[in-house]
Amino acid sequence: MATAAVQHRLARRMKVDALRVTYFLGVCFVIAGGLVAAVTGPLDLARGSWLAAYSVLVGGVAQCALAVGHTVTGAPAPTSQMSWIRLAGWNLGNLLVIVGALLRVPILVDIGAVPLVVALVLTLRSTRHARRRILAVGYRLVLLVLIASIPIGVTLSHARAVAAPAELAHAAIESW
Repeated sequence: MATAAVQHRLARRMKVDALRVTYFLGVCFVIAGGLVAAVTGPLDLARGSWLAAYSVLVGGVAQCALAVGHTVTGAPAPTSQMSWIRLAGWNLGNLLVIVGALLRVPILVDIGAVPLVVALVLTLRSTRHARRRILAVGYRLVLLVLIASIPIGVTLSHARAVAAPAELAHAAIESW
């Protein structure tokens, strides 16, 4: 009987908490964005400043905010399943947006936008029963700004993809 209790306690300690993983990955995005910013100039990375800013702000800071929002607002913690869904959606969406933007393939940005919106809407809905009303209003405004920024980013991605062939043709003409 004692062995079962010990095993149960060990299993509880070893259980990975999605909110902690979300926060950890957010911090990793911030660090990665800082490293990208540090090498953008010396390596002359054309999209390096965008990648650094996106990694820090969207992949990192916003992800950390998703992880701690319920604590700050006094809302009930999301279920473990909901936390894992949001974690997977946020990181898959960011990966697709980053790859699509760097490769100038806007359809990948479009596809990546969907799980980002889903994660933000799930988070927005989870603040309905927040006890700290003023903080909850501020948090919801941040979430709404993020939601509103997604179609803007998608539109810019399409505009850059259309402009890319013109830039290449212009560079080819100048080199003659």
